[in-house]
Amino acid sequence: MSSSQKTHDHKKIQKWAEERGGVPAKIKNTGKDEDDGVLRIHFPKHSDADDRFEEIPWVDFFQNFDENKLDLLYQDKKADGETSTFHKFVNRED
Repeated sequence: MSSSQKTHDHKKIQKWAEERGGVPAKIKNTGKDEDDGVLRIHFPKHSDADDRFEEIPWVDFFQNFDENKLDLLYQDKKADGETSTFHKFVNRED
């Protein structure tokens, strides 16, 4: 059985993503004016050539992440023990 964890710790999030080949990204054309748009952690090796994603610097990613009071819900391992890239952003509970 796989279990999920939740965090808003920047170092943990960046480490988790980079260990899996993930990069901070936004979905193009989803933001307004200066807004970064919809945040994602994109795993280029796990998807076809997809130009919907625009890689952004971690500092910009985390600024938007914190401004929107988000947590990352993620899994380390799948039920079969393989490394997981499952994640989603959820509202932070204060």
